[in-house]
Amino acid sequence: MNNVPKVKLGIVAVSRDCFPMELSANRRGAVVAAYRELGREVYECPVTIENEIHMRQALADIKANGVNALLVYLGNFGPETPETLLIKEFDGPVMVAAAAEETQENLVGGRGDAYCGMLNASYNLGLRNLNAYIPEYPVGTASEIAQMMVDFLPVARTILGLRDLKIISFGPRPTDFMACNAPIKQLFNLGVEIEENSELDLFAAFHAHAGDPRIPEVQADMEAELGEGNQMPGILPKLAQYEITLLDWMEEHKGSRSHVVFANKCWPAFQTQFGFVPCYVNSRLANRGIPVSCEVDIYGALSEYIGQCVSEDVVTLLDINNSVPADMYLSSIQNKYPYTLKDTFMGFHCGNTASSKLTSCTMKYQLIMHRGLEPDKEPDITRGTLEGDILPGDITFFRLQGTAEGGLRAYVAQGEVLPVPTRSFGGIGVFAIPEMGRFYRHVLIEKRYPHHGAVAFGHFGKALFQVFRYLGVEDIGFNQPKGMLYPTENPFEG
Repeated sequence: MNNVPKVKLGIVAVSRDCFPMELSANRRGAVVAAYRELGREVYECPVTIENEIHMRQALADIKANGVNALLVYLGNFGPETPETLLIKEFDGPVMVAAAAEETQENLVGGRGDAYCGMLNASYNLGLRNLNAYIPEYPVGTASEIAQMMVDFLPVARTILGLRDLKIISFGPRPTDFMACNAPIKQLFNLGVEIEENSELDLFAAFHAHAGDPRIPEVQADMEAELGEGNQMPGILPKLAQYEITLLDWMEEHKGSRSHVVFANKCWPAFQTQFGFVPCYVNSRLANRGIPVSCEVDIYGALSEYIGQCVSEDVVTLLDINNSVPADMYLSSIQNKYPYTLKDTFMGFHCGNTASSKLTSCTMKYQLIMHRGLEPDKEPDITRGTLEGDILPGDITFFRLQGTAEGGLRAYVAQGEVLPVPTRSFGGIGVFAIPEMGRFYRHVLIEKRYPHHGAVAFGHFGKALFQVFRYLGVEDIGFNQPKGMLYPTENPFEG
């Protein structure tokens, strides 16, 4: 996947000076061997840390070897101050885990007490206001620690990505779409940069690309992608010109950052001035690892990028849009899938979902905009959507959102897209999330989330939850199972 960082993971063992250093070093070697047995590579720092001088030596070593994510491994109890200072001075995401005891035959000279050491490590992190990734049960054998390292990778990749991300936006939100508005201060707290531009800046850049010699090549690529779905061929030159405009702007404006996403105005003046809807171009950029959120949804773009880093796959942004009709549920879902009607809904957007995530795709026009902008005539300025049913399979619906009060909150819910024809328009799918009705009321509505949700194609709730925790988000909602009441849920209902 393009536009996401590469993680080079390192491991540093720490040792309390009243324990044998060899115990921690040998256990570190066993973890490295177990991790490599999984077909993965890790840099093994040869310095075992007992004191602050060792910490400086280890820090210099891992920096010299290009390590950008780190496991601080308590092979025994561990030295509280040096190990915590290492986490403080290492400029990257850090995981902390500890060794389990190995055998009942060696609980005198070979006991490490790392179970106890993790408590002190956590306490010292708090004293220094530091954050680290701590697995759900952070004590294990070599093979168990190796699996924890695998689980850490998407978290590390996301943290690195956010620290090197720029969000480029064009235009204010459309009228009556204040739901996508949120203070941007938290972006800076996360390490994200933002460049906000006027629609006029984009308009001028687009016209500067008129007659660009690259347009025929991009148009041909669009024709190849669409195949028989190329039902609006006359609009492709403009769409190709727009795609080149965005890509050039990204390269010219990324500045010191390596990764870029967009949050762009897409209606209503866009159609009358640019002469098309930008949805298909948004879908193509998403397919290349450059999410483009609709309606200047800055936190939507941020959420998409987080999902891309976690999943290393294409993501999309959808409206949590409409209920599934009862007759569709009765004919196509009931007794076939383990969901109630209230567990289902339709996720929709005009046409921004990548073709790789649709069962089939067709170039069409935006029906709702056509009604208002050019009624009673053949579509012209409303052409440019990529439409089709979303691929069935596992999904994770999620969002990181800035609050009106300047804070952060998030939600994560796993479910699936059902193989049920939508019989509708746009990029759309029939979604099913267990206990969606309750989640919709007591998380999405109660916590005042906007209508946009990011979608990752697969079950990534575990990693996303850990990412949000690492980022310091305290309010993380999820679709709670039956019998687990939300704080605002009426216990006497039903």
